[in-house]
Amino acid sequence: MREIVLDTETTGFDPESGDRIVEIGGVELHNHVATGRTYHQYINPERDMPQEAYEVHGLSIEFLSDKPKFAEIGQAFLDFVGDAKLVIHNASFDMKFLNAELKWMKLPPLPFDRAIDTLAIARKKFPGSPASLDALCRRFGIDNSSRTLHGALLDSEILADVYLELIGGRQPDFGLSETTGGDAAGVQDNWRPAPRPHPLPPRISADERAAHEAFVKTLGDNALWLRG
Repeated sequence: MREIVLDTETTGFDPESGDRIVEIGGVELHNHVATGRTYHQYINPERDMPQEAYEVHGLSIEFLSDKPKFAEIGQAFLDFVGDAKLVIHNASFDMKFLNAELKWMKLPPLPFDRAIDTLAIARKKFPGSPASLDALCRRFGIDNSSRTLHGALLDSEILADVYLELIGGRQPDFGLSETTGGDAAGVQDNWRPAPRPHPLPPRISADERAAHEAFVKTLGDNALWLRG
């Protein structure tokens, strides 16, 4: 089973009011295992960047001005996605932006039933608890220390780990064979996965890391990424 863990960054909240996608990141899973294949694209939104959006993701119009427009990468994005399920945190947000961009290209929309919304899964699994990506990283012991600003590829990689935890990706059945006293049902009800003893190695390549460092330098000395 092929799935794409997906995230976008945008200029705002509403494509119908003129907001556009400025970054897409995706991580490929096969049978809930990361394959190492990713998709990452910065996009020229062909408009200004509101300060509120810039403070979220740090992508300026100056940085994006020489990047391709969505119309130039839309088909390649669809080719990467193929017919895979799309794992997205707050899927309605990203799907409405992706489908607006595809509509403007006169390309077929992505059916919403292909989306797996990790926000909805988390709210159902942990009712009343915070369900943001950062909150879920704290709950599952996932290292998100590099997430000082939103970034589509980094957030997709973090979300992939969160998604696997939400669906039991650490295969909790292995823990049920341990005898800790009480009956088997009690062990199953009380079992909780332990944090990984060592963080997973980054899936970002050396070239992607170098590009990221070069991008941070364009933000100036007061960039949030450089603050201690």
